[in-house]
Amino acid sequence: MAKCYLTGKSTSTGNARSHSLRATRRTWKANLQTVRIKMEDGTVKKVKISARALKKCDIERA
Repeated sequence: MAKCYLTGKSTSTGNARSHSLRATRRTWKANLQTVRIKMEDGTVKKVKISARALKKCDIERA
């Protein structure tokens, strides 16, 4: 299962509720983007980061 490199966000599960309140299982997937970032030692690494983390966190992209 894919997870965000910074925040750890991943797929979450729960119930979809119809008008009659019938419950069926469903999933919510995190909006993960594959980006290349510069590590502290100067190397470049490809990681999956959530869209929210890309907007909020100050990361150096390669």
